[in-house]
Amino acid sequence: MILEVAILDVKAGESAAFESAFRSAERIIMSAKGYVSHELARGIESPERYVLLVRWRSLEDHTEGFRKSSEYEEWKRLLHHFYDPFPVVEHFSPLVSASEAYPHV
Repeated sequence: MILEVAILDVKAGESAAFESAFRSAERIIMSAKGYVSHELARGIESPERYVLLVRWRSLEDHTEGFRKSSEYEEWKRLLHHFYDPFPVVEHFSPLVSASEAYPHV
């Protein structure tokens, strides 16, 4: 499993429009091959900053499958105009989860 992490800085005053567009766009990513789950969180100290976490079965499912698909073009159309600056996306390999570290919690 791969964790995609993107810090999304949304243009001032566009948070509500971004959140609405994201609700439409998330159906796209949820139908992608290799998609496992996602989470979008809004900053408390910086309310126009969001963190997008997406879990993929493999790196290729994201970089080759989703990013090279026609569905990604629709994702870009819905969301990319909200960002300033354009986000850096990084991928991580999980080492341990809370359920493994604390099995009785």
